[in-house]
Amino acid sequence: MSDFWLVKSEPSAYSWEKFVREGCATWDGVRNYQARNNLRLMKKGDRILFYHSVQGQAVVGIATVSKESFPDPTTKDPRWVSVELKPVQPLKRSVTLSEIKTNKELANIPLVKQSRLSVMPIEKKVYETILKISSQ
Repeated sequence: MSDFWLVKSEPSAYSWEKFVREGCATWDGVRNYQARNNLRLMKKGDRILFYHSVQGQAVVGIATVSKESFPDPTTKDPRWVSVELKPVQPLKRSVTLSEIKTNKELANIPLVKQSRLSVMPIEKKVYETILKISSQ
């Protein structure tokens, strides 16, 4: 499937800064079937864009999958899974949702079209475009 993903977190619940301080995170508590299926598809070494939702509404950092899917420790229900993520680096500057929406190459990505989805695949070109915008 994809080697590139975007995960969303409300900074008040789990921020990029906290993620960096902790050095890794179990991405758990996902209770949407499509997002769960995306977690199952993640492979060790896949690249992740970390997006602050609600407050900030911007891609703020790059992470990587350090452990592939395993049972979600927040529930006894075997249908739900988690992955482990590690931070790689912050973006040179955050890329806002409004910048993404106005960029022709990004206007149809899942972040825009399926805004409620918390774990989504993205194409390599999308990943690279967001990094390029961050460097400007």
